[in-house]
Amino acid sequence: MRNAASGLTELPLTTGPARTRLKLEMVAVAFVSLGASAVWSIVQILDALTRESKLNEQQIALNPSRSDREWLDFLNQTVGHVLAFAPVLLVCVLLWQASKPHLGQIGIDGRRPGKDALLALGMAALIGVPGIAFYFVAVGLGINRVIDPGSGSPYWWSTIVLLLAAARAAFVEEFIVLGYWFERMRRLGVSPMVTIVTASVLRGSYHLYQGFGGFIGNIVMGLVWGWVYQRTGRLWPFVVAHFLMDALVFIGYPLVGHLLPV
Repeated sequence: MRNAASGLTELPLTTGPARTRLKLEMVAVAFVSLGASAVWSIVQILDALTRESKLNEQQIALNPSRSDREWLDFLNQTVGHVLAFAPVLLVCVLLWQASKPHLGQIGIDGRRPGKDALLALGMAALIGVPGIAFYFVAVGLGINRVIDPGSGSPYWWSTIVLLLAAARAAFVEEFIVLGYWFERMRRLGVSPMVTIVTASVLRGSYHLYQGFGGFIGNIVMGLVWGWVYQRTGRLWPFVVAHFLMDALVFIGYPLVGHLLPV
């Protein structure tokens, strides 16, 4: 049953010993996925801040080449991206319901493909365009590192690997930060506002390696997406929107990067 004031399915509260187990489960899921990324992101920004060069004088590659041998570069990048989907499989197993739709409580079903597609395009435009502009502002202010989102591999398969990287980010982040986090917080009886804010801080924290611009920008993105997800209860549009944004940046950067101001 869906809440009249929310698109999310109403869930029974977890009480007693099961409540403690659920909290431990959330910690475990976090630290085998994006929570671990957040910790490493903090280590990386500490490294960047303690260097002699300013943040906007440092560059970081999101999809670097992994080997000087083509076949090994392809194997390293592909295997790395595929294995990174493991947390998505984990949360799907944890959230799986015996009755169909098995993941309906997080909005994974085929009820409204047309509306979901429009919502995905709207979310991609709403966040993508201002997000790119904010990145340039953050670099200009010296609070962000210069990001090279393209691949360093000059091979025919580079585009395929970049699309896989975009899919990895979209599925892992949205299934965990929106789907899993919101479902578990509802079972714990946490208010929607606290859920949205904590999910947004988590989203910002694992982007902190980029600089404070990436941190702030992703918190804002998390607040907007969290509010819309709370209202709609549909996860697919956010997965698709995230994929579209990352795919456009990953593939487009090698083509126009030399024209950009940073």
